[in-house]
Amino acid sequence: MAETWANPSLVGALDLHLALSPTRPARSLQDALRAAVLDGRLVTGTRLPAARALAADLGIARGTVADTYAQLAAEGWLESRVGAGTWVARPVVGPTTAPSSPGRPRLPLDLRAGVPDPSSFPRGPWLAAARRALADAPDAALGYGDPRGAEPLRAALAAYLGRARGVRTDPDRVVVTHGFADLLSLVARALVAGGARRAAVEQYGHAAHRAILAAAGLEVVALPVDDAGADVSVLVDGAPGRERPVDVVLLTPAHQFPTGVPLSPARRGALVAWAARTGATVVEDDYDGELRYDRRAVGALQALAPDHVVYAGTASKALAPGVGLAWGAVPARLLDDVVAQRRALGGSPDAIGQLTLARFLADHEYDRAVRRARARYRARRERLAALVAEHLPGGRLLGLSAGLQAVLELPPGTDEDAVVDRAARSGVELLALGAYAVDPVLPAAGAPTDAAPLPARAPAVVVGYGAPRDHQVEQAFATLLREIGPLSGTSPRRSSRGATGAPRARGRRTAGSS
Repeated sequence: MAETWANPSLVGALDLHLALSPTRPARSLQDALRAAVLDGRLVTGTRLPAARALAADLGIARGTVADTYAQLAAEGWLESRVGAGTWVARPVVGPTTAPSSPGRPRLPLDLRAGVPDPSSFPRGPWLAAARRALADAPDAALGYGDPRGAEPLRAALAAYLGRARGVRTDPDRVVVTHGFADLLSLVARALVAGGARRAAVEQYGHAAHRAILAAAGLEVVALPVDDAGADVSVLVDGAPGRERPVDVVLLTPAHQFPTGVPLSPARRGALVAWAARTGATVVEDDYDGELRYDRRAVGALQALAPDHVVYAGTASKALAPGVGLAWGAVPARLLDDVVAQRRALGGSPDAIGQLTLARFLADHEYDRAVRRARARYRARRERLAALVAEHLPGGRLLGLSAGLQAVLELPPGTDEDAVVDRAARSGVELLALGAYAVDPVLPAAGAPTDAAPLPARAPAVVVGYGAPRDHQVEQAFATLLREIGPLSGTSPRRSSRGATGAPRARGRRTAGSS
């Protein structure tokens, strides 16, 4: 059966692919139009080409097309109006098939870690920035651009990162990507091409990030995490030249994900000194470094060693994941290799989105969005802390007052996996702390074994407070605490305070407090 395209220049800009038989054009045209309606290529209300135009384009008689339209109109597939044209009439239900499911559906009360509330996205300012960016953009900006990203955005990011996060870079060394995962993949592949073989990650973190490193060809090992962040002594202890054989380290130093502890000053210094001495690379995932609530955010690790640290940031937390943009400040020695990977893999972010973010930054709308996000999520964290203090004896929140999640340490003897399962039955989605762990971890230098099991810890779940809509926050927190009660031997008490109540002093220092 021949395949024919209706020419949009002849049919009023409707590009239509039809499979016709040269021996039975009428029947095959009917079948082709029915199929296009059934599979959604022609949706309800779509205006079809005039019979004369479609016939000329397909090389068949005008009467054949007119008869086909009349037949399908009689069957209810099309609707014709004298002097007005022919349209697809109404939805037609095809054979029932089992829908494909890429994954299980989300539960209604989303307390996953690190997920922001997309309803807070600043639609008006973003739209205004897009309009101004397009009005000002030269034609060349809409063509095939620099694989590092649009120059206006790289310049705006270099200025913002230096001002807000203390990053030491310039526009030439900024690389814009689709997201952090895209940037991590480019960096990992560039390092492997240069001979890297082993990557260290934190004991707790995203399994997807570990998978990206492994897919690039790196062996992945884990660093223990305690109240001072990742224990980098397993890398640096020992005489120079005898350090552990690791080529790249992936860390979240400002606010460890998901435990919430910062990398201590002593460990920050030791890590960058080790990287400078050995030529290793540190990837700093500053995923929510702007969202600190109790004090000014800790500056970027990259400022201590810009030649050895890849700084990575993203718009996902302050704006929304749908923006789909991340950025890296890449050391000069690694820049060409990262750009080569971008060229090889293709898929640079779209220019219009980049130009919009550049304008958004230049107009300081990004700063305003960050401040609004801080206020919004700080209030939610404080409310969670108050409810835990009120309703969960023996429980406590751990980590910095920052970001989009907190570790909720459960009363002794509570089964964290049972809490997750019970919460899910009530519509609350979250994960146990153990779900973020990688086992085994890299042992201290000089240890007799190649790997060590995870140390014993208290049961805990990771509670994200970013994703729920404003009207869901109280319900989500209350439901979770209600479901923990029977498993911990406690029963929730009726609150005597309002939404602004503060947690009671518990006499115990939370991990990572400063």
